[in-house]
Amino acid sequence: MSYFFRIIKSGLLWSYARNTWQYDVLCVLILAFIFLTPKSWFENSELRFGQGHQSPFAQRSVLIGSENLSATPDRNEIERRVRDLTGRQDTQVSGLRPVQDVQGKIIAYEVDIR
Repeated sequence: MSYFFRIIKSGLLWSYARNTWQYDVLCVLILAFIFLTPKSWFENSELRFGQGHQSPFAQRSVLIGSENLSATPDRNEIERRVRDLTGRQDTQVSGLRPVQDVQGKIIAYEVDIR
């Protein structure tokens, strides 16, 4: 029984050197986790499940680059672009703010969505 606890203790505290088989097994397990884990495990849960779990009226912001829009975009064009980005047709734009560079040129729009 003490042999079992010694193995657990050395595994948790990692007392193995780099040139041991235990170290090689750990490296293989880490690489297997990295390459075999489904991408969906790491996606944003709010985008996966729709509105999110806190409130159906939760508000978020999206930054849309001006290069993706016409020279003088109207609200409808920005709403269409936000719906394309989020993949949801029920997205509502509740606020819109231009983001400018130091010369005053509009480089993006910060859009509040629900």
